[in-house]
Formats: sequence, structure tokens, C-alpha cells
Amino acid sequence: MRLGEATSHEVRTAATMMAGDDGTLSPIVLIPVGSTEQHGPHLPLNTDTLVAEEIAGRALHRTDGLMLGPTISVSASGEHAGFPGTLSIGLEVMTQVAVELGRSADWAAGVVFVNGHGGNRAAIDAAIETLRYERRNVMSWWPRWPRRSDGGPPDLHAGRIETSLMLAIDPGLVRLELAVAGPDTPLERLLPDLRAHGVKYVSTSGVLGDPEGASGAEGERFVNDFVADLIHEIERWRPIDPTPSG
Repeated sequence: MRLGEATSHEVRTAATMMAGDDGTLSPIVLIPVGSTEQHGPHLPLNTDTLVAEEIAGRALHRTDGLMLGPTISVSASGEHAGFPGTLSIGLEVMTQVAVELGRSADWAAGVVFVNGHGGNRAAIDAAIETLRYERRNVMSWWPRWPRRSDGGPPDLHAGRIETSLMLAIDPGLVRLELAVAGPDTPLERLLPDLRAHGVKYVSTSGVLGDPEGASGAEGERFVNDFVADLIHEIERWRPIDPTPSG
């Protein structure tokens, strides 16, 4: 079920029908968390959003008791300041958005933030800590980014992985002919300047990685792996009624 397309009555009915005989509680609401920020000259500003939505949307068909909630599409993207098109609400506001969203979902068994933008990690982690302190069932999931084994530049942003993901999800949005490689700098040397000054200081193109070799087939494998990992983590965490019937 997609939450935004349902009525309140339908959500109440679905919650009753989704509850498992084994005591598992439902529904669990998946919240895709993306961004609106530069992704180099070849990928759209909503890359992180589309990736998070794709993963969450596919997860609905892989296990029971899930609802797809609304996407947070403008988030903490301050590190991409200076690139036209980037929008950001900052870490503090992003934290509070996630906290209030989690609080408002007390009608659900739990909330899972399905994250597509690493720049939100501090905000989401802080929100999860607050919500769990308040004894709410919340979880955040982050894709496990494959590490490069060929000695190439670190694939942090708009490189081969994200380009492959977008070629799988919506290839019409990829301007592959405009793709360029980012700085060929060891990660340990890149991160201090990146954290202190932002992406534009270390990469005028906005790319941190190398899109060379990206393909839709590779992207499809990444998506499938991410969805499988998300489902695995949800099943490990899924809230259980301490006094289930039967």
C-alpha cells in the first residue's frame, strides 16, 4: 500500500489485516529519504531521491506488512552549496523533520527511514536516538556502498555506482555523454577538505568518483542487493507484540 493514495479508513483496515499470526505488528511505514543536490554534469538533482524511492518501492513486494510513506526530498545538503540547483534545509531542521515525522506515526507499528543521501547521516542518527529514547519503534537503513577494488578514486558521489543505479532506474535522466571523473585523490587525504569546505572545494565538477564503466545491468544488481539487505534488516528488527494471540 502507498500511504498517500489511501484513505484513513483504508489504513486502519489494512493495519488490522496486516498483523501477523506470529505476533508481528503492522504496518511498518517506509520513508524514502533523498535530496535535491548536484550530482555532477550527468546525473539529475533528484538522484538520491529516486534511488531511495526505488529501493523502498521494491521492498513492498518482497515481504508483508509494509506501507510506502511520503518521500523527504529536500534534506541536509549543505556540503553541495555553490552548485546551482542544490536545495538544503540543514542538519538541525532535518533532524527535527525526522523526529516529528516519527512521532506523528504512532498509529503505525514502526517507521523505517530508507536513506539515499549520506549527508543526512548525522541528522537521521540523532533523530533515531531521540525517537528510541521516547520508546518509539524506528529504524534507519543505509545502502552498503561497494568498495572499489581496482585502485580507482573513491566512489563517493556521482561516480560509477550512482551512475549505474540511475541507468537501471531511469536511464533517460542520465546524460552519460557529459560524465567526467572526479579527483583521483586517496580517501584519507580527500575527507578533511571535503568535511571542512564542501564538495566544490575538492571537485569543481561535483563528482567524487569515476562514472566510467557504469551500466544498467550493474545498477540492477546494486538495486537488488540493496533491497535484499533492507528486507533482511527489517525482518531482524520487525516489532513483535509481547503478548501475541495464539
